[in-house]
Amino acid sequence: MPAFLTAHFWDISNPEFWVGVGLVIFFAIVIFAGVPKLVAAGLDAKAAKIQQDLDEAARLRAEAEAMLAQIRKEKAEAEAQAAELLSTAEAEAKRLEADAKARIEESTARRQELAERRIAQAEAEATREVKSAAADLAAMAAQEILAARIAGAKTDPALDAAISQLAGKLN
Repeated sequence: MPAFLTAHFWDISNPEFWVGVGLVIFFAIVIFAGVPKLVAAGLDAKAAKIQQDLDEAARLRAEAEAMLAQIRKEKAEAEAQAAELLSTAEAEAKRLEADAKARIEESTARRQELAERRIAQAEAEATREVKSAAADLAAMAAQEILAARIAGAKTDPALDAAISQLAGKLN
């Protein structure tokens, strides 16, 4: 049986009675002073602050997710652009390589043609020099032969003029 149902508990000389009365008075003062309302208001304010923080966290998370999605999109675009630039650069490099090969072949052909022309000119000049030297030599030999024939005979001025003109005509 509970202690407050006994007669001894309700006796004024019992200290437990006075503790109970003091406790009831304390609760009455607390209720009269509005402490439960203050505690409830404090708890409500704390709950509102927590709710506000949760809303802010949710908003920040949504922003972060949006930023992450944007960054992933930009990354994909950058990778696509880099791949496109790489393929364009490779194509340009192949085109430049083909152009360079064509220019080298063209330059080589021009140099070969120029060298062949120079060789042909050198051959023609050498042939001309050989013919000129042969003509000079033939003219000198003819002059000496004619001079030897004429030395035995009397000199003829027409023959001497023809011999001197012969050297000029053969060159």
